Amino acid sequence: MTAPAVPLETAPPPRRWDPVVKLTHWTIVGAILANGLITEEGSSPHVWVGYALAATLALRLIWGVIGPAEARFTAFPPSPARALAHLREIAQGRRSQHASHNPLGALMVYAIWSTLAVIVVTGVLMANAPAEAKGPVAAPPAAEAAAVHSEAREPDEIGEEAEEQEGAEGHGEEGPLAEVHETAVNLLYVLILLHIAGVVFETRRSGRRIVLAMLPGRR
Repeated sequence: MTAPAVPLETAPPPRRWDPVVKLTHWTIVGAILANGLITEEGSSPHVWVGYALAATLALRLIWGVIGPAEARFTAFPPSPARALAHLREIAQGRRSQHASHNPLGALMVYAIWSTLAVIVVTGVLMANAPAEAKGPVAAPPAAEAAAVHSEAREPDEIGEEAEEQEGAEGHGEEGPLAEVHETAVNLLYVLILLHIAGVVFETRRSGRRIVLAMLPGRR
């Protein structure tokens, strides 16, 4: 009598991402790198990269409604309860397959998208805010009088007033929108680091080639 065959452990199924998901993913990565490392904050290229980021994010959100099954929001709904259950599964050494993002990855994706939305909205509002009125141009006699008065003052006094004016102007530029924008950008960097760490951990834990699945030309 022969012994029963022992079932072999099957390899995890490959992760399947469609071209639109890959395109939007790497375009968003490129836009974040460009505005974080290359363009100057507030410059025209910085603003246009922001517009491209907004269009790409909008495309991904639309694709989450009309795209294939694994790309739709219904495939990875945000669920803290499922995320906690996934943590318990990790602690117990158990593994389960997910057609799309796992519950922890889903929460991270929505957190990144929400933060990107805040960055885009605040950036667009700042880019389209009306320029502050700089006041009427002084008449020539007044300008000459100011120049004479400046020459009559001590150099130290002029320097102190210039520093105070620069400080006042710098303080005026930091409005609520700029503060929210900067805070969201810093939060995004933290989320990206956590996302990368999660991808590395999940790749080693599950054996699935998560990064390779997101590269162009791979399924």
